[in-house]
Amino acid sequence: MSWFQSEIVLPALSRGCHPITGYILKALPELADVKVGLLHVFLQHTSASLTINENADPDVLVDLDRVMDTLAPEDLPYLHTCEGPDDMPGHAKSSLLGASLTVPIRDGRLQLGTWQGICLCEHRRRASRRRLVLTLHGEKR
Repeated sequence: MSWFQSEIVLPALSRGCHPITGYILKALPELADVKVGLLHVFLQHTSASLTINENADPDVLVDLDRVMDTLAPEDLPYLHTCEGPDDMPGHAKSSLLGASLTVPIRDGRLQLGTWQGICLCEHRRRASRRRLVLTLHGEKR
């Protein structure tokens, strides 16, 4: 068994849900050497989140963002308001979706379903670049 860890910085993305599987695969050429294992993806931020969802129809990600806005709207009477009206809803959305994912690996490939992709959900209107820690663990081929 072997371990590998890498950190990547995503470009600043607009508010909404964005496919990022390609960024992750590009950052992990070591994935090709794994016979069986796990990839853990951890987002080092509290106002964005990660999810695995459909990667075929971009409308799904738009609708997911709308659902999150319904669950954590900006117009609730939040106590935490010092960083702007989209900050506390961003924290709530991050808590609902989560900041980490684990994906199984087989024969050098992520075992995502046919229509699945890893997505970053950006909950701030003017977000900075986001950092991900990628931890790969598995048996080499």
